[in-house]
Amino acid sequence: MTHFVSAVQDVSKMVIFSVFVVNKAGGLIYQYDNYVPRAEVEKTFSHPLDLVLKHHDEKVVVSFGQRDGIRVGHAVLSINGADVLGKNTAEGKDILEYLKDPSNYPVSIRFGRARLSSNEKLMLASMFHSLFAIGSQLSPEVGSSGIEMLETDVFKLHCFQTLTGIKFIVLADPRQSGIDALLRKIYEIYSDFALKNPFYSLEMPIRCELFDQNLKGALEIAEKAGNFGAGS
Repeated sequence: MTHFVSAVQDVSKMVIFSVFVVNKAGGLIYQYDNYVPRAEVEKTFSHPLDLVLKHHDEKVVVSFGQRDGIRVGHAVLSINGADVLGKNTAEGKDILEYLKDPSNYPVSIRFGRARLSSNEKLMLASMFHSLFAIGSQLSPEVGSSGIEMLETDVFKLHCFQTLTGIKFIVLADPRQSGIDALLRKIYEIYSDFALKNPFYSLEMPIRCELFDQNLKGALEIAEKAGNFGAGS
């Protein structure tokens, strides 16, 4: 007999998911995950495992066999209640080898979408930088601002580029208002707590506690108010 539990976080409220800061060369210099919705499925399996798993980017993911909310591309997040460590169990054993051993069954596995790795975030920031440039070049008019917003069914990507080429990117709920004002507030925080920091080097990763604190405060205000009006 098999059992499964599905857990989906409530995203009925308006939220701001992530903030990215990309330098003029397309390098990611700051990223903050404010809210990451997780859709997860935990299921108890008997041997043999009726899903096909594989190693992918330091994770173990489903490559074939969708069922009970488990989808191709979902990653193994935990085994028997213990969070995995990349491709290994909490005890350091290779997950694929562990799941081949009949003596380890029945086994409870939690699946879900894994968070992006640092390398994946760097790559995506560079890709958006290139897409932004393509958008400007495709414009029928000279002096296009480039991509300011991309929309999907579950989030909107908002981008504000400064005169110096720094891009501030916010991923938010499609219903969230006041993002333009929030982007400019983040730029203000960047100017006050990164650029004015004597230890900060231009175009380099931002590692400043005051920047972090003020950014989080701005996001909290924006979420609570539903917008980020003047004087915030």
